[in-house]
Amino acid sequence: MKAEVISIGTELLLGEITDLNAAYLASQLPLLGLDLHFISTVGDNQQRLIEILNLACSRSDIVFTTGGLGPTEDDITREAIAELCREKISIDQSLVTQFRERFQTFNMDMPESNIKQASVIPSCQVVPNPRGTAPGWWVEHDGCVIISMPGPPSEMQTMWTDIIAPRIREKYCDSIIYTSTLKTFGLSEAELGEITRSYLQAKNPTVGIYAKPDGIHLRVGAKSTTLDEARRLVGKTVAELRSLCGEYIWGSDNDTLEGLIAGIFIGRKLSLATIEINTGGALANMLTNLPESKSFYRCGIVANLNEIDTDFGLNMNVLDQYGVVSTQTAREAASAIRRRYSTSIGMSVIGILEPDDSGAKPGTVLIGIDDGTRSSAFTRAFPGNRMQIKYRAAVSALFELRKIML
Repeated sequence: MKAEVISIGTELLLGEITDLNAAYLASQLPLLGLDLHFISTVGDNQQRLIEILNLACSRSDIVFTTGGLGPTEDDITREAIAELCREKISIDQSLVTQFRERFQTFNMDMPESNIKQASVIPSCQVVPNPRGTAPGWWVEHDGCVIISMPGPPSEMQTMWTDIIAPRIREKYCDSIIYTSTLKTFGLSEAELGEITRSYLQAKNPTVGIYAKPDGIHLRVGAKSTTLDEARRLVGKTVAELRSLCGEYIWGSDNDTLEGLIAGIFIGRKLSLATIEINTGGALANMLTNLPESKSFYRCGIVANLNEIDTDFGLNMNVLDQYGVVSTQTAREAASAIRRRYSTSIGMSVIGILEPDDSGAKPGTVLIGIDDGTRSSAFTRAFPGNRMQIKYRAAVSALFELRKIML
């Protein structure tokens, strides 16, 4: 089946928010065997939305829309679909009752404007919204299926996972697609592409290569009439890729770098303290996103580049001799934080985010690790803006820690 995605909202056209929904659906539709041919973005204009809906239905079998299902005047998706189908909108009182009950659970009165979200047309099937008040619509019109989902990504993705995808699979899918992802670090996209070239040209399983913040991913997908056969095809290719890429593979599927680090520390009953200089706590944030971090992560100090002194337990002679932006200081900072909080391992990150008096180029990152018997320091350089450099510094620090731990 040919599929199309329409993202609705003037804020998307103005660049005020990033369209996460289209990217998410683009990654999910192949898993159902749907071929995505077009992605469109349209503002909150009913006539233009009707035009793009009409075009989409003329060339695609199934059309997904996101956004425009809210309670305000500029939420016009329902009205546009109703006009396209030449049907009259009415209010479903049972939905209004559900909305009021949901608001009551939060001890709130429902604004009258939310009644608009209970609008229906005769040909639509209402799709429940587990995360919000905006139901989706499932409409079959002139041989085309129009599926409308809310704009907030958390609501859209939950509706997709819990309701829409299973219904599509049941109604339209005569084959099974199974995928698995290998995550690599240390190779560029071009280098990994050279190593895996023959696999990237294969038809079933297919192998795709994607640059991600935590490295380069290889996604293996196979299509078959049975899940067991699809898994067998994927498993064979994954095993061959593991043999080919070796130590560059650090994880797979739902693995996260911080999750693997946590598993190592908890499994070995080790503890960790960190000090970050000029990166704003990006590393501490990644680690503490894990609930289990309380089992091994003792402390994270976040410091300004110009405010490093003896209060942090550092040997100031090292700083005076080599400067803050140096591998010697990175090692000393890691050792100092480990001593101060009596942890198994201490780690430091020093980042240069923009031109300053240190003379180091923006994007320079120094990482120090001390385990009580030896200390190591690494220098890395990353492109990007402040936010990107901080995130990449934290990811790189965790990769170096993982290598040492292994």
